Amino acid sequence: MTTKMFKKILIANRGEIACRVMNTAKKMGIKTVAVYSEADKEARHVQLADEAICIGPAPSRESYLVMDRIIQACKDTGAEAVHPGYGFLSENEQFAKRCEEEGIVFIGPKHQSIAAMGDKIASKKLALEAKVNTIPGYNEAIDTTEEAVKIAQGIGYPVMIKASAGGGGKGLRVAFNDKEAAEGFAACKTEAMNSFGDDRIFIEKFVEGPRHIEIQVLGDSHGNVVYLNERDCSIQRRHQKVIEEAPSPFIDPATRKAMGEQAVALAKAVDYQSAGTVEFVVGKDKSFYFLEMNTRLQVEHPVTESITGLDLVEQMIRVAAGEKLAFKQEDVKLDGWSMECRINADDPFRNFLPSTGRLVKYRPPESINGVRVDTGVYEGGEIPMYYDSMIAKLIVHGKDRTEAIEKMRAALNDFVIRGIHSNIPFQAALLQHPRFVNGDFTTGFIAEEYPEGFKKDSVQPADPKRLAALAAFMRYRYLEHIKMIDGQLAGHEMVIAKKFVVVTGKKTGSMLDPHEEPVRIELKDGIYSVYIDDEDGVSRYDIESSWRPGQITLHATINRTSKVTAQVERKGVKFYLVLDGAHYECMVLSPLGAELQSRMPVKLPPDTSKLVMSPMPGLLTKIAVKVGEAVTAGQKLASIEAMKMENTLSAIQDGVVAEICAKEGESLAVDQLIIRFE
Repeated sequence: MTTKMFKKILIANRGEIACRVMNTAKKMGIKTVAVYSEADKEARHVQLADEAICIGPAPSRESYLVMDRIIQACKDTGAEAVHPGYGFLSENEQFAKRCEEEGIVFIGPKHQSIAAMGDKIASKKLALEAKVNTIPGYNEAIDTTEEAVKIAQGIGYPVMIKASAGGGGKGLRVAFNDKEAAEGFAACKTEAMNSFGDDRIFIEKFVEGPRHIEIQVLGDSHGNVVYLNERDCSIQRRHQKVIEEAPSPFIDPATRKAMGEQAVALAKAVDYQSAGTVEFVVGKDKSFYFLEMNTRLQVEHPVTESITGLDLVEQMIRVAAGEKLAFKQEDVKLDGWSMECRINADDPFRNFLPSTGRLVKYRPPESINGVRVDTGVYEGGEIPMYYDSMIAKLIVHGKDRTEAIEKMRAALNDFVIRGIHSNIPFQAALLQHPRFVNGDFTTGFIAEEYPEGFKKDSVQPADPKRLAALAAFMRYRYLEHIKMIDGQLAGHEMVIAKKFVVVTGKKTGSMLDPHEEPVRIELKDGIYSVYIDDEDGVSRYDIESSWRPGQITLHATINRTSKVTAQVERKGVKFYLVLDGAHYECMVLSPLGAELQSRMPVKLPPDTSKLVMSPMPGLLTKIAVKVGEAVTAGQKLASIEAMKMENTLSAIQDGVVAEICAKEGESLAVDQLIIRFE
């Protein structure tokens, strides 16, 4: 085994994690090689690398999952080692073995360890042999839908259907009855084959109301293994993590020690050498059960880095080079509190459907004062439809959980993304939720709190009048800007009125059932004093801000104490503001304008009840009906694949198919017509 540090490594991945590995390699003085698909030729990871090699067409199964091309790229560039990142080939034992056979160092565990622990079925068997508590389930690969339903019935609903090679929420469904078990089994097999090239499926009991806690472990080739505290990853949507934090607000020191020691024992049982994660489901009484081991770097590894002061990528590289861990278990710190929000390219107001396209504006918050942004994109770049939806990871570190939440709220308010949709409004809403703030949540938190999905009016601001005041301030600033226009007729120069009416919906986030709020504005010594009249009296907001029309973020101090950052936009006569996850839509009119507006007829939206349109950009993989066919509500109509997920379109009512307007294999745009009913 070599004990010399590598001079050049290849990163067999893309996006955020490829850039993350390159940053550490550069810090260590190691040159980097990027691989990229044809869709990624302009990607950020390609630009950051010292060298870059194209390895195939856009689909991952023709590029990032092709071992021969990646190994050949190592040989062509002289890369001594490969870092696989996460996803793709990171937990593929054949790839690790091939690298070893070709004399290329795999920066990760040995292939034997991946075989034993990376495969979910094999790892559960090993855990059982080691007398580790595991969740009841059927730990053999299941071949048919009928067999899956029978096994699910035997275990007892609800059950979790999981791809053996899965990860990141791909190839995973929860079923509460036979119908869901059958459909979930078929969907998981398809997703698993497309994402991992392995369609083996197993089933286990779904523990309701659990916490998802994982222990970070780190081992070297000299028999040393340590655990680096825990991460709480319970905030999940459809089994994909949304917010992660370290440490957990639920775990006490005794439980942390017990879980950590058990994780280390499992790692030592397979001679684990690298960074890895042992995942547990934890009950209300702090009893914990082994779920699986991820034999790779986790997406959420930065929160562990923040509380321990360790660079996990650096540790992986040093271990792969044959170095011994430079610290022992008693040296591992637990400093403060860290949180991570996954910023994804999906639309929270359309059931989180994928959103692809060009990043017209991309301005993450500044990485200072405990704020960190790990990203693989840039302003003007494209978000392709072929890969996962991650845009960036937003990480904060504070002295305690309260400070970490405050920093994350401010950073989310300051994170500008335009051109595509992102889940930032949803993340901001979660950070406001009393249950999250109190640490009172389980993996079912999002489903419990947003059973009807997330809508613009799902979050109501603590002080709606403050948003009305900011909108009125914006309107006043626009008028000031107009007043500066040259060439106004002498004696008839523009005079800015002081009285306005803010027209908004009674429920913030909606213009339905509008009501009016009279507003008066006075400007003195650079302070805009906004007075809002209502039945409770007059509310005053003294606003100090250097905001100018056209700026996307509005930074302001209100009443000399409260500092706010809002995302703002003006479209026609409407103003849109987003603050702490709350959406505020209004018009700021003159009193006469407000009276005229109240008399305007309401424009009704077009009738699309007989049309099936694509809710997202994606690949139309299947049309399940024919022209003239009578369909019933709930029947499957079509399947669309986008960002490695298969999405099923079902009929919302009975009808007869009149026309098929798209073809299987066609790339669809948002709202593109697929099927028309009679």
